[in-house]
Amino acid sequence: MSNNVSDQAGSAGPTLLVAADHMPTAAAGEAAARAGLSAVAMGIVGSEILKIAASVRVLQAQGKSICNLTVGDFLPSQFPIPAALQAAIVRAYEKRETNYPPSDGMPAMREAVRLLYERTLGLSYPIESIVICGGARPAIYGTYRALVERGDRVIFPTPSWNNNHYIHLLEAVPVECQTRPEDGFMPTAKSLAPLVKGARLLCLNSPLNPTGTVLSEAELRRICELVLEENHRRAASGEKPLFVMYDQVYYALTFGAVQHYTPPQLMPEMTAYTVFVDAISKSLCATGLRVGWAVAPPYITARMRDILGHVGAWAPRAEQLAAAEILRDEKVLSDFHVVMKSEVQQRLDLLHQGFAAMQSQGLRVTSIAPQGAIYLSVQFALHGQRLPSGQVITSNEQIRAYLLESAGMAVVAFQAFGMKEESGWFRLSVGAVSPSEITQMLPRVEAALSALQPA
Repeated sequence: MSNNVSDQAGSAGPTLLVAADHMPTAAAGEAAARAGLSAVAMGIVGSEILKIAASVRVLQAQGKSICNLTVGDFLPSQFPIPAALQAAIVRAYEKRETNYPPSDGMPAMREAVRLLYERTLGLSYPIESIVICGGARPAIYGTYRALVERGDRVIFPTPSWNNNHYIHLLEAVPVECQTRPEDGFMPTAKSLAPLVKGARLLCLNSPLNPTGTVLSEAELRRICELVLEENHRRAASGEKPLFVMYDQVYYALTFGAVQHYTPPQLMPEMTAYTVFVDAISKSLCATGLRVGWAVAPPYITARMRDILGHVGAWAPRAEQLAAAEILRDEKVLSDFHVVMKSEVQQRLDLLHQGFAAMQSQGLRVTSIAPQGAIYLSVQFALHGQRLPSGQVITSNEQIRAYLLESAGMAVVAFQAFGMKEESGWFRLSVGAVSPSEITQMLPRVEAALSALQPA
């Protein structure tokens, strides 16, 4: 018998004993364990927004009034899901709809998405083009995994949501498209043209998280023309095509005369190269219900179905059935969106108008008029200003911390969305605040900005 094993009478089996002088120290053990992790795991970066949330909670615990404009979510007390959706979920659970759904989604849900796109976007897809998954994130991951190989080039605009992290997970090559405030931080065909050669995937999101801006019809058409020209060239040389991942999870939320467009609407030939990412998360304030989908050529969604099936990224069966019921009910959707969009726009307008008033007084703040989603892009051009403490502002992080501590306004810098420049641009999200919170906060922000002095 080995010296390391004791086979005691009555024991369930052999017990492994390690000599005390062979036990590693805690530090050495951790170092050894970390050495065993993959390069992808070691290099992944956690959510920057969740880190900011921790500092918000500290101040709230101290009893300070904080207007939390950081989270891309909906506070149910401000933005509840539709009552009809909640009732439908309860009915589904009462019917014991609690077992596994099909790996590509419940047939009723897939059909509801097919009809929704036909009704609202004028797009006709077979049901085989639709795969249901646990929110939009698995649809994004499934798109990357189905189309992108290690070392492939992926184009994405900065700022944008999490493309840098998905590219890291796939060990692909990031190709950043720099954007400008005057373009609403949207990529243009002109800015993309030098980047498309050899790229495998172009990531677009409209309305855009984090900016709340929307791709115009004319610019999207020019981008589609660029993609088709590139793919015609590749077809002649036998190269793999360039695909577009079109994340339109906020497409129901546009304001005023702003309209949402899709690549296949403008140029039907783009149907072969477009993968839609979508969900009820934002359009129905249903982030926690985890019902999303991808729509693409069937040979792509078939692979996505199998990939996501192996990681169990399915939407719950009951929530799928309930969502299918609501998506098919035009009146319920219309009535809900009339109220919801009005509430979102009220909050965005309060912020935008408040900052415009401050700007007119000579304070160093500007914002882009809201176009869509639940976000406002705001620039606090405070670099070089002197804080009341005497410190000179040199970074967005200093701006964020100052606004939080002195004005009780919690915001997220565009660095959290891939932008590297210390430009003073921030995302403000209105899904978790009330109009009164915004109204009470704005004078505090004005006072905090007025307290700064030139260095």
